[in-house]
Amino acid sequence: MMRFLLLFSRQGKLRLQKWFISLPEREKKKIVREMTSMVLARKPRSCNFLHWKDLKIVYKRYASLYFLTALESEDNELMALEILHRYVELLDKYFGNVCELDIIFNFEKAYFILDEFLMGGEVQETSKQSVARSIEASDMLQETMEEYMSKPAF
Repeated sequence: MMRFLLLFSRQGKLRLQKWFISLPEREKKKIVREMTSMVLARKPRSCNFLHWKDLKIVYKRYASLYFLTALESEDNELMALEILHRYVELLDKYFGNVCELDIIFNFEKAYFILDEFLMGGEVQETSKQSVARSIEASDMLQETMEEYMSKPAF
């Protein structure tokens, strides 16, 4: 099971965080600082797996963003890499070649896509088409609500 998932830039700016365990806010901030500094200090050709405390850290860089997750010690690192890659594929499908600005300005959609894909640190839905249909339905509902709310009341 995943403990947390982080997205941060090459400059160390946190862009998205999802915690699957309950931790105090102060502890979360400390972990984010440690993870960003640890990963950003590594050489580009280094292995994407680390051991940190009792967890396995798996990360992958896509363009200017690092996708990082922490796993329990018995979990499979390659499966975690595949999960990170699938999430990037889902973001690409929605945004059309996702970039850091897409995450910054549409963070609510990035969280929604993540919630459709993962639940409680486990993969909820493996089908990209199924996740895409859920996102499309959500967008349609949002557009309908915006149209309804913009009409004047008589």
